[in-house]
Amino acid sequence: MNKAFVRETEGDEDEELSPSLKLPPGTRNYITPAGHARLKAELEHLVKRERPHVVEIVAWAASNGDRSENGDYIYGKRRLREIDRRIRFLTKRLDIAEVVDPLRQGDNDQVFFGATVTVADNEGLENTYTIVGVDETDVSCGLISWISPLARALIKAREGDQIRFQSPLGVRELDIVEVVYRTIVA
Repeated sequence: MNKAFVRETEGDEDEELSPSLKLPPGTRNYITPAGHARLKAELEHLVKRERPHVVEIVAWAASNGDRSENGDYIYGKRRLREIDRRIRFLTKRLDIAEVVDPLRQGDNDQVFFGATVTVADNEGLENTYTIVGVDETDVSCGLISWISPLARALIKAREGDQIRFQSPLGVRELDIVEVVYRTIVA
């Protein structure tokens, strides 16, 4: 059968996502205003700039004749599929996104979505984490997903509380030193 009539589904569905990007069934896609703006900007860049540029390259490569050994054409078509897959993903994520502004929490000492929490372990070593949406996580910057084990243990706790959670290294206990709500920069 001709490839033109075969639907390519590689990577289309959420089942293909890494476990850290999957949302639990029936939950909302909570996201900060900065994360929402970043996803919208990426979608706009793909739709208005990158995709038209690649389409132009593919059209030029196709006009050169034999497509079977035309690297520009083959690579361009592959890149176009990747861009279209990312556009579909971003569109779905933005459609189900629920923007939550951390600043609306005010001076709350209880941990909710968007909180920046400083915790200390048994040795007194402190780390600071900000609870964000699954599409915003960056552990190296201290941005953890609200569905991560640590964030789930922190949710609804208060300054001064001690939490226990299952980490990859085993059960850990942490003391909550400080809870603040501030603007998150993407």
